[in-house]
Amino acid sequence: MLTRRIARASALRSASLASRRLPIVQQRAFVPRSVNDPAIVEEKYPENPKLTEAEDPGMNGGYINPPRIKRQFRDPHGDWWDKQERRNYGEPVHEDHDLLGMFTPYEYTWISSGKGLAQIGAFIATTVGLCWVVAQVYPDRPSYPREFEGGLERELGGPGALRARAPGDPEPYQTEAAEEE
Repeated sequence: MLTRRIARASALRSASLASRRLPIVQQRAFVPRSVNDPAIVEEKYPENPKLTEAEDPGMNGGYINPPRIKRQFRDPHGDWWDKQERRNYGEPVHEDHDLLGMFTPYEYTWISSGKGLAQIGAFIATTVGLCWVVAQVYPDRPSYPREFEGGLERELGGPGALRARAPGDPEPYQTEAAEEE
């Protein structure tokens, strides 16, 4: 019996191993010398040059920056490869492209600062002047409030109702301090 159990267990073990095998992967491959040879790789991709401060004042690895011109000031009708950014294909971008691109804040150049301040001052002076003129010319009230005998007490709902102005009532819109003087 023991021999049968051992034989059955070895058969089960080999079947389970066969089902768990990974797919066969190619063990060897052809890699061309242009990719694998260190001399060719060094020739294609040389080491970055070590530059002194005098040779590389911007400390940017010898990258030659184009002139610092905001893209907004380039010719909008020029024959650009990228019309929105006003840039040609392969054209190097400035180190500060995030500050000089089309999607940066618009630089307002229509008028100078002095002229802009003068225009704002003229607007404020005109608005204040117009308010003063309206205050001088605009009448306080178009008419004086009418007086009724008994203050229209019966007509407005009888005793206890809010009555209209009767003769002898104090002047409307006057404070008590003004009456005492």
